[in-house]
Amino acid sequence: PLKDYIPTEKKLNWLFPEGVTEVPIGPGWTGRAWWPLAMSTLSTDFSSNKPESLDKVRNDLMNMVAELKVPWSKIFLGGFSQGAMMATDLYLHAPEPPAGLLLLSGALINKEELKPLIENRQGEKFFQCHGKNDQVLMMKSARQLESFLNAGGMKGGCLEFPGGHEIPPQMLQKAGDYLNAQIRAKAL
Repeated sequence: PLKDYIPTEKKLNWLFPEGVTEVPIGPGWTGRAWWPLAMSTLSTDFSSNKPESLDKVRNDLMNMVAELKVPWSKIFLGGFSQGAMMATDLYLHAPEPPAGLLLLSGALINKEELKPLIENRQGEKFFQCHGKNDQVLMMKSARQLESFLNAGGMKGGCLEFPGGHEIPPQMLQKAGDYLNAQIRAKAL
């Protein structure tokens, strides 16, 4: 239902692939992840880490996009938490620049592999937000991602909000503002 809370001026087709791994997130609650993650490592700097399954997951997602038969230039990639990490990786590996990148409470991973790819995204805009009190992925991880993207020539900034590992309504509104601006700028 996330699509119902991100306001866009134009009707969009939304596709939310689920992570491949089920993870417990609380009593009686489960979520989805793209790769296993030990809770004891959450305060770690992930920027040099490459999850073991990343290449396979990326390949699967690239194949999914190919099956859609929609040009990358008309696709916005985004995600929350590991989904934001996966979206960043896929965005930079895509054969042409996607329409945009939405990063909700994410972090930088696989920095060395991504570094040469970012040259192909010079001037592209991204949206990023992160909770100041996020205890799952620390704010410093979000700042690393923001710095990496901007240093590589992309344009954007990390909007901080007073909260944790979540997506508050005001950030959904700002994500919609970003999407609308990109749709107008790219004449989608």
